[in-house]
Amino acid sequence: MEHAIYLVTLVGTALVVAAAFSSLIAFRFGAPLLLLFLCIGLATGTDGLGIEFDNARVAYFAGSLALAVILFDSGFGTPLNALRQAAGPALSLATFGVLLTTGLFGAAAYYLLDLSWLESFLLGAAVASTDAAAVFFLLRAGEINLRERVRSTLEVESGTNDPIAIFLTITLVEVIAAHANPETNVLIANLVLGFLVNMGLGAVVGILGGLGIVRLVDRLNLDHGLLPIFVLTLSLMVFAAAGAIGGSGFLAVYLAGLIAGNSDIRAVTILKRFQDGMSWLAQIIMFLILGLFATPSQFPAIMLPAIALGLFLMFIARPIAVWLCLIPFRLPRPEVAFVSWVGLRGAVSILLAITPLLGGLENGRTIFNAAFIIVLVSLVIQGWTVGPLARRLGLIVPARLGPLDKVELELPGSAHHELLAYRVAQGSPVARGERIPRWARPSLVLRDGRSMRFQDMGRLAAGDQVYIFVPDRYPRLLDKLFASRAVVDPEDADFFGAFAVDPARSAAELEAAYAPGLTEAEQKQTVGALVTARLGGHAEYADRVLIGPIELIVRDVDDKGRITGLGLSFEPTAPVARVPVFLSAGEIVDRLAAFIRDWRRPVVPQMAAKTDDAPEPPVEKAATGS
Repeated sequence: MEHAIYLVTLVGTALVVAAAFSSLIAFRFGAPLLLLFLCIGLATGTDGLGIEFDNARVAYFAGSLALAVILFDSGFGTPLNALRQAAGPALSLATFGVLLTTGLFGAAAYYLLDLSWLESFLLGAAVASTDAAAVFFLLRAGEINLRERVRSTLEVESGTNDPIAIFLTITLVEVIAAHANPETNVLIANLVLGFLVNMGLGAVVGILGGLGIVRLVDRLNLDHGLLPIFVLTLSLMVFAAAGAIGGSGFLAVYLAGLIAGNSDIRAVTILKRFQDGMSWLAQIIMFLILGLFATPSQFPAIMLPAIALGLFLMFIARPIAVWLCLIPFRLPRPEVAFVSWVGLRGAVSILLAITPLLGGLENGRTIFNAAFIIVLVSLVIQGWTVGPLARRLGLIVPARLGPLDKVELELPGSAHHELLAYRVAQGSPVARGERIPRWARPSLVLRDGRSMRFQDMGRLAAGDQVYIFVPDRYPRLLDKLFASRAVVDPEDADFFGAFAVDPARSAAELEAAYAPGLTEAEQKQTVGALVTARLGGHAEYADRVLIGPIELIVRDVDDKGRITGLGLSFEPTAPVARVPVFLSAGEIVDRLAAFIRDWRRPVVPQMAAKTDDAPEPPVEKAATGS
């Protein structure tokens, strides 16, 4: 018995170490990390090194706990501004998108696999949710600076679509296991009622649990070493409590993390670091167990139809579902196309595919093997094309900040303040003489091994270590002061236009200078308001608006989303890949309005050049980049 304990511990830790080392390969070559973890599990399983693991209940139990840890960390790290920005599109994808994907994929599975209709929809529900870990690892590993709106949409969708897919999968397994053949209207009614109860109870428990976690952390004076374990345990209690009363434990634990992470919880820095480490460990354990549970020798029997279903999911089911869900929103077609492509399937799909085995379904192993192959196809094809596609669609933007050397320090009794340590970077604003705001209180400066008061140091120099005690809502501004200049790629040198434009100037000046064809109502607006309106009411960093012969580029926005900097370009930008589909409702309305406006407008000779007596354009200064 004692020898077995040592052997199991040795093998288990060796697998975790191998998975951790494989992350270095993934970061180096941009490979999908989940794919490497699964391959390690497959290589050491029954058809590899011969480790026997065929316990579906243990695999599902361990995978569920790991997924709860991952979802809590996902909610904990999701800022409210990202949720506000992407709530509409993301929640539409997480609800109606999952249902549409399940229906479309299930119809294809019925004709390609020897499954009944309910079993086909069961397979569709299992693979309907996306895997956030795989997507965002690829974005980080490939150093892809994606547009914030697209990143937020993918992040919120991936954190909220798992509970819906889990509910559908478990419900269909129970229906099939009971050998029931309900009428379509009865099944739909039961699904809708069960969904509302499941999600409603999960939401209530999650909100109350999140508020309870914050209150307990603030009231109890726990040791900093014990506090992260206490919070993790409470999150699992929320997960279990919601599931015990018939609610969605996965939705509850995500909402609990969302509330806790966006509150003034004590020791937030320590909690974030601990949650990040536990999330990595949970991902590794879940992926390795699922890889060990699979039997690759059974794959050839359904290899071809499963690959065909994987391609159908990537090129037909997911794009159609995304387009239909995003029609009401004014998202540009390149962004919709990218969201539809970055629907990577991962560990959640494999985990849900275990439920037919737990339910004792006759075709349970076929459903599991098909789901496993579909996940592999998704990771191989989509996993290596995320970066190139983002660049092709013009969704990569120059970095706003360069390298930043910053350390956040937790102080006892400072729930609303932080002590930050910055190392002054070469070329940063403070190194060039920019003053630190009055609300920031520098307390100590280290230079050449000597510590001195900030008031005695004079002008800061590159390499100085500065300690500043600040309210927690201001560090983002300090980051801009202490960060070095962002390195602009030669291809991005003219990204923000040759000239700077004051967003507060009147749009009538643009019409007088360049005759872009603005309406009388538009000429009464400011340039910033005009750009915001053309963008559908919301502007973000690096957005571009083509108005007649000029293009206006958003250089910066404040915390409230108001444009604070604009660039103007006369030269056409590099052509962005045209997307022939994904026309949104906003674009349809705009095209109809433009058609009617052009039809009613009298034909006038086009202005060939700016006259000498035309007013000066609202251009402030020349610029060579960002």
